[in-house]
Amino acid sequence: MAKVLLDPITRIEGHLSIEIDVQNGRVVDAKSKGDMFRGFEMILKGRNPVDANQITQRICGVCPVSHGIASSKCLDAAFGIVPNKNGRLLRNLVFSANYLQSHILHFYHLAALDYVDITAILKYNGSDKKLLALRDWAKNELEVKKGRQDAITAVAPFLPRYEGDFYIKDLDLNIAAIAHYVQALDMRMKAHQMVALFGGRVPHLIGLVPGGVTQVPTRSAIRQYRKLLKQVEEFVNEVYINDVIAVAKAYSDYFKIGRYTNFLSYGVFEENPEQTEFFFKRGVFDGKKLQEFDSSKIREQVRFARYNSGSNLHPYQGQTNPDPYKAGAYTWLKAPRYDGMPMEVGPLARVVVNYLGGNADVKKEVDALLKVFNADIDAVFSTLGRHAARAIECKLLCQRMYEWLDDLEVGEMPRSTYEIPDKGQGEGLTEAPRGALGHWIVVEDKKIANYQCVVPTTWFCGPRGDDGKLGPVEQALLGTPIADPRNPIEAARVVRSFDPCIACAVHVVEGDKEIGTFKIC
Repeated sequence: MAKVLLDPITRIEGHLSIEIDVQNGRVVDAKSKGDMFRGFEMILKGRNPVDANQITQRICGVCPVSHGIASSKCLDAAFGIVPNKNGRLLRNLVFSANYLQSHILHFYHLAALDYVDITAILKYNGSDKKLLALRDWAKNELEVKKGRQDAITAVAPFLPRYEGDFYIKDLDLNIAAIAHYVQALDMRMKAHQMVALFGGRVPHLIGLVPGGVTQVPTRSAIRQYRKLLKQVEEFVNEVYINDVIAVAKAYSDYFKIGRYTNFLSYGVFEENPEQTEFFFKRGVFDGKKLQEFDSSKIREQVRFARYNSGSNLHPYQGQTNPDPYKAGAYTWLKAPRYDGMPMEVGPLARVVVNYLGGNADVKKEVDALLKVFNADIDAVFSTLGRHAARAIECKLLCQRMYEWLDDLEVGEMPRSTYEIPDKGQGEGLTEAPRGALGHWIVVEDKKIANYQCVVPTTWFCGPRGDDGKLGPVEQALLGTPIADPRNPIEAARVVRSFDPCIACAVHVVEGDKEIGTFKIC
């Protein structure tokens, strides 16, 4: 048996390592390790509740919009207010634009390099000026640093990488994918501009507040948003979806790799004033049947986490007491559980819940993709299913965003007003692009007495629970074939399909003996 340590997993946000045991060419055990303690909940205690909206956005530079939305909803509940019509619609438009940039970022800039042979750019002989410039730059960098120790990093962020027969072999397909990688950077910029039009700026929005947003919608802003949305929508429909299909055709075995079947969605994009109906519905799938969601069933367990907090607590009673030397613990991530079950959250969870829950639009798109591969719904519970789910979400969101724009009341108030109560509590549940995100606050004497965040990556990258049952990523890794323990790209593909947000060295060990150190991108 070989122990393989990917430490840290790269092309993600933050610090995550994965330890896998490989026997007879397959993963037989796995541990997901969050390697960094930050303690934002401790920072928030004693502050003005409104501060939470801005401070929690600093949890992550990639998904501040998600935390801003969750915190705003949390404060809405604690203050006893409901966003007015414009406030609800503007939040949806800010958040959905962030979804587009996040999904595009994940596929092209974080995950695609696990499949595309980026060195194909060195053979490019076409006429595209951007690709020619990229080719010439890469060739020049490699030549300048030839023979030097840092030559392997000369074309970062594309290299270093896992070395082996792992990548797409078709030169034209590789070149097209590289061209789309470059184009996707521009699309992400346009989506960020859409966020800033109603949110104030990106990252760390200043326009999200309890009750809605601060930006009054104008005809000019709506017109500009619509123009940018049309350009991003064309990219999604004509490029992104086709590239996902192309990768899936080249690596169809990944419909059977990285499998998991427990799914949770809080619901996202409110469609009524009472915030009880969502564009992507809420629900729970336990691998057998679809259930209604009940937030009182959420708990966090810490047997294998580096905390001496009470275990199996609801977030309202949640504690964040670090214990870095705790015996038996191997991660800074807690183990969230829903009714005692580990749950995958994220785009695949949302798609599965909505497919099984009767969302006709989701069902239509999923069935169309399955038809391309002559596959049934079982195929989506996989590495490739996660990539397909993101593309489907982008397509459906683009369609709905035009309708939200049309429903805006130009020049009208973008938020409800509020007063900070002496006491109160509230939960803010939403769906970050990566999955179920919850903020919980307890207010006493107009200040924060307790604040807890349970983020998507905690759900799917969390460790074993109190009962010893593996977390979703750990379970999904089991059975993954590893052709070369020195280059465990297969495991990296599975992990990155979840889009962890927790950042590039890989250590490969056999028993207690370190046999090599490998840098990857």
